[in-house]
Formats: sequence, C-alpha cells, structure tokens
Amino acid sequence: MIKLPEELQYIQNSLLPQRSTSARLDGKVAVVTGTTSGVGYQAAKKLAAGGAKLVMVCRDPEKSKRVREEFAQQFNTESACFIADFQKLEEVRRAALQIREAFPQIHVLINNIGVFNKRRRFTPDGYEMTFAVIHLASFLFTRLLEAPLKQGAPSRVLFISSEAHRFGGLNLEDLDWRKRPYIGLRAYAAAKIAQLHTARLMSKQLKPDGVSINVVHPGAVRSNIGMNNGFFYRFYQRWILHWFLKDPTLAGEAIYTLAADPELEGVTGNFYNRTIEEKPAWYAVKPDMSRAVWEKSEEMISPYLKGSS
Repeated sequence: MIKLPEELQYIQNSLLPQRSTSARLDGKVAVVTGTTSGVGYQAAKKLAAGGAKLVMVCRDPEKSKRVREEFAQQFNTESACFIADFQKLEEVRRAALQIREAFPQIHVLINNIGVFNKRRRFTPDGYEMTFAVIHLASFLFTRLLEAPLKQGAPSRVLFISSEAHRFGGLNLEDLDWRKRPYIGLRAYAAAKIAQLHTARLMSKQLKPDGVSINVVHPGAVRSNIGMNNGFFYRFYQRWILHWFLKDPTLAGEAIYTLAADPELEGVTGNFYNRTIEEKPAWYAVKPDMSRAVWEKSEEMISPYLKGSS
C-alpha cells in the first residue's frame, strides 16, 4: 500500500482493522452523554454488555426510559439517567452536580453529544449552537466531574471527535460567525478543533491524578446528527449519505476498546481514528493556540463553575 502524506494518513487509517478487547468493566461507573441513538447508543450498549454501571445523560425522558428498559432486559445491568439539554449550560451544570453527588467515583466518561447545523443557530445562552453543544457543554461537564474522576482513578475520559476537524479553522475572534458567512461544516470543525485543544491541556493537568483523557474519531458511521436540519438535508442524509456510512456498532466497539482495554491504562493525550493512534491537524495541537482556546473557554463557562468546587 502506498503511504499517503501525513495530512492524508487518516484516509489510509480508516481502512485498517480496529482493535478490540474482551476486558470487562464489572462494577465500574461509566457516564455517557447522548445515549438514545447513533454512536452514543452503541457505546452505552457495549458498556452495559461489559458490566459497567451505566449513567446516561439524555435530553428526552421518554427515549431514555426506553433505552434503560432495553438494557435492563438484555444485560440485567444497573443504570441511571439524568435529563439535560446541552444547549443550556445551566442544565449541564445541574446534571453534572447531580451525578457528582450520586456517584462519588466515576471510572469512564464518554463525551458524545453533538450537533450539526446547516444554518447559524444560537443557544438560549447566546452562543453559536454547534460550538456551545460540542465544545463548551462537554468542557464544562468534564470540569465539573473532575473530583469523582480523580476518586475513580485510574479513570478514562473520551471526547468523541471527528476527522472533520481537518476541514476548517477556529477563529477565536469570531466564534459566533457574525463576521464571516456561516458554513456548517466549518463551524462543526471549529468546535472539534477547540475540543482537541482543551482535551490535550486537560490530559496534562489530570495525568498526575490518574485520569486519562483521549479524543477519538469513531469512524464514518450512521447516526442521527444533522437530522434537525431542513427537508433536503434530511433526505440527503437518509437516502444518499446513509449508504456510504458504516454500521454504528463499529463505533461502539472502538469506544469500548479505548475505555476498557487494560493495555491502554494510563495512556493519555492521544487522538485516535477509531482505535488507531494518529496525529490530528497541526493547528489543533499548537501550544499557544491551546492556551488561548482554554482561556477563552474558561471565560465562557466561568459563571457555571462558580460555587461548584
């Protein structure tokens, strides 16, 4: 096989077989956001099958109830569900504090919730929605759960990312896209780039405490992301794009491997294409930019961190 340039290596990596593990997580507390469909559902299902005590964070109470009942019937697993809309940072804070009180030790955290918008939308907090849901909400959620993650050490955090981070840039001076034409893919990429920057710094900060933090592209798999858009996009995704995407169970397997494989204990600060380690885009790992993204993100979530220590 001809070796592609480094910036295109992800294409080759997507064709390689992914790792798997037979390790179990019996008795371990695993928190997963967005578990009612797609990648999050498959990851939660695999964690439940692996014996983990599942803590689900969902927006829809009825859907979450059905998933809990399904997993209980299939795996006789213990689970809990907390309701939060990740468009609203106050609800993210509330759910995190409730989880922290109920589960003083957390062993696995999967930050999965995402959104894709074709046109610019804003959250009730006034932030561009894609950036707020994908990056700010998960950043806040993880920061608020640091204490139980440290108590559960060795523990692992995974941010579900995308190779789409390679197709756009991050402009900290125009996070709400008021100065530029809004392009959905570039906004999505910007949120994933911000996520990579802060996850990398967080991995260094929490490594001494036994908390590993990695970022993973779960593969080009079928999911419901983007189905909040208009008819033509929904038609394209359901009847055209659908046939080019892989079974989401593969993503669940990859996430479970990164969360459970004993050989990966203590491994931190990496980016994975499924289970294959690779280098993210160069602009997503620049140290000076990482610090700037962290400081800006801290500023934006600071009202929701107050009084939570």
